[in-house]
Amino acid sequence: MTINNPIFILAVITVIWFLPGIIVRRFNELKQLKKKEKTQADAINKLYPNPKD
Repeated sequence: MTINNPIFILAVITVIWFLPGIIVRRFNELKQLKKKEKTQADAINKLYPNPKD
């Protein structure tokens, strides 16, 4: 594989093009999931508050 191989160049450009988008998408999905879990936990705590002793 050399720099003059068009299939190799196509593969490199494809990886460079899509890799940042995949990384950003996964980061945002994880962030959204954590936010959803926190919102659900807050809603449950409002419905069922901890008893005060």
